[in-house]
Amino acid sequence: MSRPTLAALILVVGMLLLADLLVVNSALDALAGIVVNAVILVAAGAALAAVGALGVRRIGDLWRRRGDPVGAVLVLVGMGAVLVAGLRPGSAGTNDPAVQWLVAALLVPIAATLFGLLFVTTLGAARRSLATRSREATVLVSAALVTTILLIPLSGSTGAWLAGAAGWSLAVPIGAVFRGLLIGIALLAAVYATRALLGMGAADE
Repeated sequence: MSRPTLAALILVVGMLLLADLLVVNSALDALAGIVVNAVILVAAGAALAAVGALGVRRIGDLWRRRGDPVGAVLVLVGMGAVLVAGLRPGSAGTNDPAVQWLVAALLVPIAATLFGLLFVTTLGAARRSLATRSREATVLVSAALVTTILLIPLSGSTGAWLAGAAGWSLAVPIGAVFRGLLIGIALLAAVYATRALLGMGAADE
């Protein structure tokens, strides 16, 4: 698919979904639902293609004896275990007990370990940020420290006050910052998408 055709398709889909959001019409809603389902199918196909490409890449690494052979074997074994558990005859798919066991016994502990490592690296990053003695780093680390203290699980009236303060801070100041970031990112993405669709470059500015 050529770039102008892809850009026109993206523009048509975006305008259709925007019209469905702004206009109450059953036919338009049905058409938008079909488009959304098609996009979901395309995304699912892209995800399957990515998984297949990962498997082929790891097999190629083992065949050519490059990279980390232990990691490649673990990736292939994990992919095979999940595929066998979910696609074997009589399997219930994602609701199958074998699949749920693999997720609960392997994937969740791995994710928890990664988040634990993230906490350690975050502490290191905070220490290095404070070493620069910049105002932004001090504000960032102070806000993170205050939020962490508010989220400490305590009982009694102190715990209730901390929980209320934590809920307020997450809903009002932190929520406002996140909403501002999302709005800014959305505007920036819209500007770049418009530039790409119109074929505008740095020389056109």
